[in-house]
Amino acid sequence: MDSMDTLTRVALIFVPFLFALCFHEYAHAWMAKKLGDNTADDLGRLTLNPLSHADPLGTFFFPIMAIVSGGGFFFGWAKPVPVNPRNLKHPLKDMFWVALAGPGSNILLGVIGALALGTMAVVLNAHPMLQSLSSPLAFFIKINLFLAVFNLIPIHPLDGGKILARFLPYNANRWLEQNSGTLSMIFLGLILMSAFSGEGLFFLTWPTEALYNLLMILAGVWAQILDIIV
Repeated sequence: MDSMDTLTRVALIFVPFLFALCFHEYAHAWMAKKLGDNTADDLGRLTLNPLSHADPLGTFFFPIMAIVSGGGFFFGWAKPVPVNPRNLKHPLKDMFWVALAGPGSNILLGVIGALALGTMAVVLNAHPMLQSLSSPLAFFIKINLFLAVFNLIPIHPLDGGKILARFLPYNANRWLEQNSGTLSMIFLGLILMSAFSGEGLFFLTWPTEALYNLLMILAGVWAQILDIIV
């Protein structure tokens, strides 16, 4: 592969991924601060600076290696934002909103991306630049939706586990937290088996594609509205 092609792939894939990841962690920190916990802010995590959220392996090494190698298994993570539930007025309820803020922020970015896509379709119309700009934007939407779907899986330590905790009995939550390490290893094994079996991460890609199709409908409706207005 040509070095320029490699750099282009890294720019078009890794940069949107990095922004989506950092925005996700920023949203956790922002919501925690709004609800009374300054832990993340005090530790410099209330920022979009990638260096504040980056995990050397999960944020840089594995994603970039996947892009450079051209492999189909693209995966990554950032350092989780620290939250002290004792600083929250209503720990169980507030942790629900702190956890939901992460995947919610990625869905928000996906919606913004869809609206931008619809706007470009009207503004650029049949201009040659439309295709070259819409492809990276479509990937940006998909990577945000994938991060949202992945983090909504109801297992600790993912956001979905903390969201589910709002609705479970105390003993059930306690069991999930005590066994979070074992459950995480089982889940990681499921991901690895799915990724390398040729089936792909079907339990993540199916809902991601469903959400993406809904946002493409939104983009089309938005384009029609703009077309009428313009």
